[in-house]
Amino acid sequence: MNRALSILVGVAATLLAVGCSSENQTEKRINELLSQMTLEEKIGQLNQVTHYTTEQMFPEVAAGNIGSILNLSDPVEINKLQKVAIEESRLGIPLIFARDVIHGFKTIFPIPLGQAASFDAEMVEKGARIAAQEAVASGVRWTFSPMVDISRDSRWGRIAESFGEDPYLTSELAVAMLRGYQDNKKPLAACAKHFVGYGASEGGLDYAPIHITERELRNYYLPPFEALAKAGCMTFMPSFNDNDGIPSAGNKFLLRDVLRDEWGWDGCVVSDWGSVGGMLAHGFAADMREAAKRGLTAGTDVDMMSYAYLPHLKDLVESGELSEKVIDESVRNVLRLKFRLGLFENPYVEEENYQAAYYTPEALEASREAAAKSAVLLKNDKNTLPLTAKTKRILVAGPLAKAPHDQLGTWIFDGEKSHTVTPLQALLENYGDRVKVGYSDILSYSREKCSSAALSLFTAKAATYDAVVLFLGEESILSGEAHSLVNLDLQGSQSELLKAARRSGKPVIAVVMAGRALSVGKDLENMDALIWSFHPGTMGGVALAELIFGDEVPSGKLPITFPVAAGQEPIYYNAHFPERPASGNEILLDDIELEAGQTSLGCTAYWLDAGFGPLYPFGYGLSYTTFEYSNIKTDKETYGKKDDVVISFTLTNSGKVEATEVVQVYVRDVAGSVSRPKKELKAFERITLGAGESRECTITLPVERLAFWNIDMEKVVEAGEFHLWVAGDSASGERLSFWVE
Repeated sequence: MNRALSILVGVAATLLAVGCSSENQTEKRINELLSQMTLEEKIGQLNQVTHYTTEQMFPEVAAGNIGSILNLSDPVEINKLQKVAIEESRLGIPLIFARDVIHGFKTIFPIPLGQAASFDAEMVEKGARIAAQEAVASGVRWTFSPMVDISRDSRWGRIAESFGEDPYLTSELAVAMLRGYQDNKKPLAACAKHFVGYGASEGGLDYAPIHITERELRNYYLPPFEALAKAGCMTFMPSFNDNDGIPSAGNKFLLRDVLRDEWGWDGCVVSDWGSVGGMLAHGFAADMREAAKRGLTAGTDVDMMSYAYLPHLKDLVESGELSEKVIDESVRNVLRLKFRLGLFENPYVEEENYQAAYYTPEALEASREAAAKSAVLLKNDKNTLPLTAKTKRILVAGPLAKAPHDQLGTWIFDGEKSHTVTPLQALLENYGDRVKVGYSDILSYSREKCSSAALSLFTAKAATYDAVVLFLGEESILSGEAHSLVNLDLQGSQSELLKAARRSGKPVIAVVMAGRALSVGKDLENMDALIWSFHPGTMGGVALAELIFGDEVPSGKLPITFPVAAGQEPIYYNAHFPERPASGNEILLDDIELEAGQTSLGCTAYWLDAGFGPLYPFGYGLSYTTFEYSNIKTDKETYGKKDDVVISFTLTNSGKVEATEVVQVYVRDVAGSVSRPKKELKAFERITLGAGESRECTITLPVERLAFWNIDMEKVVEAGEFHLWVAGDSASGERLSFWVE
């Protein structure tokens, strides 16, 4: 061994020893503290409550009956409570203050579904780090994010909080968000939620049961959680739903067998709000006492707002129904979290100048960049966009044109609409010197209905302008938790407004800000261009104005499949093939002959009234240029199971502007021991090319990424033929083949 290598090995060994020593020291401190705790003090650490009047909380904090507090972000009040915990409780164990920081704290970024449309892990990490810096400055040290529920159904309101329908994309972005929260001098503890399957609720109805087999869980729903567990996510949260009759908060298979024993995770599990008590509604427990026993035994360490553990765990131990060792294990997990956050050394937060962390120029620019990268251009007939110097007058209208609150999206507790830059404001301030910007307040909110007379007046007004720009969509309250829909059409009179704009004879540009996919197929004929912006946050208006005028070029891609109609939901690209796939030539509803024979339409899988597929596929998104893929090939035809598939191709920007393409790699396992999806995303990369530029590109795909849970419930790569596509969305591209032996 040469001297340099010897030194490196020595340094690595020292660092490893220091790391192990630090962990061992933490465990020693945990055990020492635990040995001094009474049973009541242990139970108190497992009790999480929401903030009420600070002074009224002092006695409970001093008694050690509260381990963590929700919904307080005032440093002065936080320090008051922390001082009581440190100086007046018997053992001086610090509190943790927790808050929902989902897509920003003060500076708001696009909703997670929007961030997913960027396919940009670096951007997601940057946004999470800014959120963490702002939140930690306010005393918040624990957030309940990222939400990594695989979400295939836009009727479900919480799809807005997800990264969409794909496990690989979700895993990559979730780990990036985790790094942004936790990889800081003062980390913000992340929470992987909702464990697991919450996004598969029946009928898109929130809190509803799910029915997912173990293989389906392992192949699709568990991978993002496993990625977070192995990346060091400090906390997990079980979901509200039951699966196969077992609520997640009481599911030992998930919380112990998989999470701890199989994945080796040692963090803290916190229930969702009231979900330990929610086992009564499921019929999984007869009373709160039984719910407490089931929850803790299954592995839910902390009871959030059920008030189940505090009054019942002591009696369960004293009656012999619950071992105190089970409580000790959960308390260790809570104390470990507090040590990892550094709260024993630095429990207090600065009370002076903490607001300097809010809305910094760097944060606002990052929010603008995220909104620009997250916008998806879905239609652009005759290159309507970007608007050019030929356009002198534009008429702006629609319920989201100046809706500073709704633009921020769902789950915003600390963001302030006074800091929002709306599209109307951005157009007037940034482009008012080059184009006349008119405004109509015909619809002031998304559900509003207007008269035919008002629509006629709007048409007449629009006819006096060169183009009409409509900002449509849904209010933020229409998506998020408990906000399920069965109708995914544009609400109120928005479709009628599009028709009125079309009757003006002028180009119609629609920008939709929403928390989900909507069924806008019938509206497409009334618009020349369509930009989809999943609620884009504080600086969304600036980004959208820049996209409209070409100072930004769209690069976003859909992270979910858009349905033709809500009746297709759940619809997703990586479904399995039906036994009788449609050819695309089948007869549709309006073409069926009277008294047609039962089998005259053919016996294949399609919708008589909606056709053969989605409105827009996963991964779809246009640009102000076009990209061409050529010379796609793999470095060889046959691979071993430990090999890498090296994919090479030429990507050409054949247009006149610099732009970014999200290159997507899809694979299909042609025949397996169990049926396999039509396609699966296995790699992606954002590549920026100048106008007319061509580049030779390579993407490396480890064969191990092709593994799945087989018929024997083993995760393996099976030998055989694989199909491969390199393309700009999930529905296009030239098919190649390779083999694994």
